[in-house]
Amino acid sequence: MNIGPYVLANNLFAAPMAGVTDRPFRRLCKAGGAGYAVSEMVTSRRDLWETLKTSRRANHEGEVAPIAVQIAGTDAQMMAEAAAYNIDRGAQIIDINMGCPAKKVCNKWAGSALMQDEPLALTIAEAVVAACVPRNVPVTLKMRTGWADSHKNAVVLARAFESAGVQMLTVHGRTREQGYKGQAEYDTIAAVKAAVSVPVVANGDINTPEKARDVLAYTCADAVMVGRAAQGRPWIFREMAHFLATGTHLAPPLVAEVKRLLLDHLLDHYELYGAFSGVRTARKHIGWYVRPLPGGEAFRGRMNLLEDCEAQWQAVADFFDELGARMDRMPAAIAGMVQAAAGDNDRQNKKEGELA
Repeated sequence: MNIGPYVLANNLFAAPMAGVTDRPFRRLCKAGGAGYAVSEMVTSRRDLWETLKTSRRANHEGEVAPIAVQIAGTDAQMMAEAAAYNIDRGAQIIDINMGCPAKKVCNKWAGSALMQDEPLALTIAEAVVAACVPRNVPVTLKMRTGWADSHKNAVVLARAFESAGVQMLTVHGRTREQGYKGQAEYDTIAAVKAAVSVPVVANGDINTPEKARDVLAYTCADAVMVGRAAQGRPWIFREMAHFLATGTHLAPPLVAEVKRLLLDHLLDHYELYGAFSGVRTARKHIGWYVRPLPGGEAFRGRMNLLEDCEAQWQAVADFFDELGARMDRMPAAIAGMVQAAAGDNDRQNKKEGELA
């Protein structure tokens, strides 16, 4: 699969999630088998570009190509400028956010709220494409099925975005009104795929290898995008790739491998965020890894009280050493518990307002 000049390793993508898909997490997902990963959304507001939060999101040091950056905003010119700003900092693909359902985003008429104003949504897409084409940077776009169940306009907008020069479309199978409640539907995604010639990516509730297979078959989408199911389980992409290729399940990871992945993730995380923020922002990642494991909830409670990176890192190492002493391999039952825990993660993330 290609996006512009970039050939992707496979059609299994890591979704952009604010507060989650930072550079360390994207690198981990790609190492775990994701063919593509999109950054957290970067604001189009120039006055916020020099803030620590935005500068971290625009940091792509050591990231494997292609580097895809999602931008969010409501003004076409500002969005074009944001595209140029991120290209100057290493972005190779620009993704437009018209899918975020968070109130703090939609209240400013950004994210999925733009789907209510089709002329503005199209103007933004045209402006971003115009800014990117001279620099040979492809533009992609992520949206929902519509604003509400009575207003599903993804197909109409998809055709318009394709005409504007957008080279790939991702559709989350829920409306803005739904947020992350209920079940994702894939009929609208299938309709979008049938209506355009650019690649279409299916997103929403894709949390097992079987679900990836079924959604690809049902929608005829070119790829699937995984978000919440990858939290604490970045190896889900290789599990999906193996299943799609062979029809069989890959063995669950060894406890020692999970320990190594998490400890390496933490070191990368601390390097990006520093000691003070790093120990705090790492807590959610550690929680996602350990929540479904024996003793995980109790450990999570203790770990959340630690204020020092070294102590946090060592506590994680000790937890997995103790777990590894009891089992050589995570049994299938535990792997299933990881999948079931995605529902808990969903509810927690919606509460924290993190997901894009």
